[in-house]
Amino acid sequence: MQRLSSGPLRFKDPRREAMLEPDEVSAILRLNELGWGSKRIARELGVSRNTVKEYIAAGGWTPYRQPRRKKALEGQESWLKERLRQHRGNADVIRQELAAEKGIVVCLRTVERAVQRYRQELAAEARATVRFETAPGKQLQIDFGERLVEIGGNKVRVYLFVATLGYSRRHHVRAFRNERQESWFDGLESAFMRFGGVPEEVLFDNARALVVEHDAITRTVVFNDKLSAFAKHWGFRPCACAPYRARTKGKTENGVGYVKRNAIAGRAFPSWDALEAHLEAWTREVADLRQHGTTGEPPIERFRRAEAQALKPIVGRPPFQAAREVIRRVQADCAVEIDGNAYSVPWRLIGEMVRVMIADGLVRIHHGIHEVAVHPICAGRRRRVFDPEHFAGLTGSNRAGALAGSFVVPHSPALLRPLGEYEAIVGGSF
Repeated sequence: MQRLSSGPLRFKDPRREAMLEPDEVSAILRLNELGWGSKRIARELGVSRNTVKEYIAAGGWTPYRQPRRKKALEGQESWLKERLRQHRGNADVIRQELAAEKGIVVCLRTVERAVQRYRQELAAEARATVRFETAPGKQLQIDFGERLVEIGGNKVRVYLFVATLGYSRRHHVRAFRNERQESWFDGLESAFMRFGGVPEEVLFDNARALVVEHDAITRTVVFNDKLSAFAKHWGFRPCACAPYRARTKGKTENGVGYVKRNAIAGRAFPSWDALEAHLEAWTREVADLRQHGTTGEPPIERFRRAEAQALKPIVGRPPFQAAREVIRRVQADCAVEIDGNAYSVPWRLIGEMVRVMIADGLVRIHHGIHEVAVHPICAGRRRRVFDPEHFAGLTGSNRAGALAGSFVVPHSPALLRPLGEYEAIVGGSF
């Protein structure tokens, strides 16, 4: 019988014996068909008899498969993905929780390799934006943006409230000194007034002033009680973005950036009133009239053509009253503290407990059944609002106006009461 080669086909590297080349496997099968036994084939080709038997049983060449070893974090894929999202990509915290909750002790690098593909998904998800169009009157998106603005020669942190109608892209912009709940409500009410109606839903992020809890997995949202009452009063449905997905409200995200780059853009203003007047004029003369890059139309034209009549009318609906009542003790400086600001009361009430009502832009202070002081709500913090009449007859009262950060409430008969009434309350004379 003719030999297949001049010599036996032997491996130069014995580590490759278990992985033959396809032509060598073909030789094994041809010899087997000729009636050669596995022992003779093994001797002829210089391989083990078991190797010959395995390839004959397989009927041909098969690729090498590395033995599979069980990984330390096998079966934890869902848990790892959920924790990576919860901890916003922090693999070291996940490693600690693996040891504490599941008793799995691994190095940080092992955790990083296990969550690498999920990290890439999170990064792609954060960058991805799905553009969608809403019907006229369907949605209003709102957000706040911070900016340091030069006002009166000083750098002041301004909180820019931006509301954007989803269909027309029409903006409404307000400047506030804080991002508290009342600022959100004031901004929304002013937007409803400017647009002349209320949309079906208002979309916002998970601000603490509005959202109590938002489960990222079940998407269950618990809104602040006062927000729920505000939404019911105005007749819209509140909607919160998915946690860590602020891009969901992309129209307003872009709007905030547009206001910062265009309306503010390094400008300086002599006063806060001048800033507000500028924002009003800029919205009317620039933002409303520009050719929008997505819709191809000026927002004001698109609004008038289709969205104005789609909004729910607000005629006859009164403003939402975000009133609250607190109890305070009059301090030695003849004032009570409300939201970081001090409001004066008649000096004879030092040490007394008073009831304070905050509503309609006013701070009303009552002692017993009598109203002893009324002040306008002060914007900002660490300021003193005082009425000179409250210090009448007090030694050194002429220095009250020299206190840092203070300002005087203008004399107005509507805000003052005769001192005789205070005398009747506390006894004695002023």
